[in-house]
Amino acid sequence: MLRAKMLEPMNVLLGCSAYLREHPREVLRAARQATRLRFGVPIVALRWLALQLEALGGPQDIELDAVPPGIRVTATIEEMGTLLRGSAILIVEDTCVSADELKIVVRLSDVSIRLLDERANTPLAALVRSGALDLSRLANLIAHLPTRPAVLVEAVENRLVLDLMHLPLLSRDKRLRRLVGTVSTLLSVKSVETDATHLDVALTALPCGLAAIIHSK
Repeated sequence: MLRAKMLEPMNVLLGCSAYLREHPREVLRAARQATRLRFGVPIVALRWLALQLEALGGPQDIELDAVPPGIRVTATIEEMGTLLRGSAILIVEDTCVSADELKIVVRLSDVSIRLLDERANTPLAALVRSGALDLSRLANLIAHLPTRPAVLVEAVENRLVLDLMHLPLLSRDKRLRRLVGTVSTLLSVKSVETDATHLDVALTALPCGLAAIIHSK
């Protein structure tokens, strides 16, 4: 699990600035995408973010690779006293954003798990070693892990539902929650997909129409 320590905004800003100086074409790409209400995050930027999360005590040796329309995540984790190397393709199926929730529905596919220590003698190690673990319904196992994060509000078969409103930054800041709610009346997420080099988010303007903005005032 992540420690209480969080990413420093200044470090993120400096990292972004350094990347844009080295890759000026990203600015042109962003400008073109903005005209279509789209924005993209380079996969290499996500890899950099993953390295920062490792330093905070998250999963280790994280690898991210675009597998359009999803992204393959491979990482080393320790669960129930067992060191595992796991991999899965994550595909964002749906999102729901308001002042009360910021949900992301993720489908898992092509899941694999292996032991990093074949001598491990734990119930989870025995389950992985036996091959009896149904990886097509991995979310059912994740739902019962003791280290299940607060943002994971639902896990069934091969689907995970994350609600980022459970992050301390959002759950404790009413002004920020209201801001998210206001933005959700102006824009909604249409799709989240990858290509070979970017994670692209497509937006829709005025998802609830002008009436929602008028009533919100």
